[in-house]
Amino acid sequence: MDLSIIIVNWNTREMLRECLASIQPDEGLPTEVIVIDNASSDGSAEMVAAEFPSMRLIRNTDNRGFGVATNQGLRVARGRHLLLLNSDTLVHGDVLMRSVQYMDAHPQVGMMGCKVLNEDGSTQLTCSRFPGFANLLLQTMGLNRLGSPRWLGRYQMLDWARDDEREVEVISGCYLLARRETVAQIGLLDEAFFLYGEETDWCRRCAEAGWKLVFAPIGCITHLGSGSSRKLSYRRDLLLSEGTVRLHGKHGGLAAAVAMWLLLFAFNCSRSLYWSLRSLVDRRLEDTERARHFRQVVRHFARAWPVSGAKQI
Repeated sequence: MDLSIIIVNWNTREMLRECLASIQPDEGLPTEVIVIDNASSDGSAEMVAAEFPSMRLIRNTDNRGFGVATNQGLRVARGRHLLLLNSDTLVHGDVLMRSVQYMDAHPQVGMMGCKVLNEDGSTQLTCSRFPGFANLLLQTMGLNRLGSPRWLGRYQMLDWARDDEREVEVISGCYLLARRETVAQIGLLDEAFFLYGEETDWCRRCAEAGWKLVFAPIGCITHLGSGSSRKLSYRRDLLLSEGTVRLHGKHGGLAAAVAMWLLLFAFNCSRSLYWSLRSLVDRRLEDTERARHFRQVVRHFARAWPVSGAKQI
């Protein structure tokens, strides 16, 4: 088996159907697809069983989070290469074949990512530097948008069009191809992360083990989930903050975790104040919803401090 594709799903039935349909079989690339369903209530698992019987389906009785579910797939995968693929993606052309060919031709590369497009065809800013304190400080203050000097956009590598090959520090989990030997050396995803931060931690461990992480423009996918139509969710924002704080605590210690928690708390407080004042002036429904969203994030931000083990906020 050349390639194992691991897809974790939770209530994205229609997007999952399109994703699975976009994975076209190639006789020259023995491939298996493993779908792990985290107790979806929208009929996702039933759809996979009925419409894609050749694909392996693992049904969980509860939502175990991305890390745990991904590891379920990794443990049973048989491929020489292991691809984490989001359920809200579309695979285009021969990107799977070319990805495996790239890895076979570059044995020093432990993980790789490809070009990712938004639904409108624009380039998504996947692959980045590690989200260290300085990088996220620039991000939360909005200084990365200034454009000059160029180093202000260093975290997301904003001066890079994603049209040439580069070594990177973080590869997005929406399309992350790992070599089996790499995974055998560094281990599976850290299951203490429930939803966010686990692939960044995986990439960090990969680099620390001496492997290269590379973006290679060998093809592309479309990632639907990062479009502007995503609904506000204060629980999702809390999970993102918790994962980021946990990541810094794991790799930088208690002081790094405290500093990151305070930075993210200050950012959300500033957003809450801004949108609350704007909603008083404009009285637009969108501004009111954003104000309510950030007030909820601030009200519950104590939950963003990691506890032992993964948790669903």
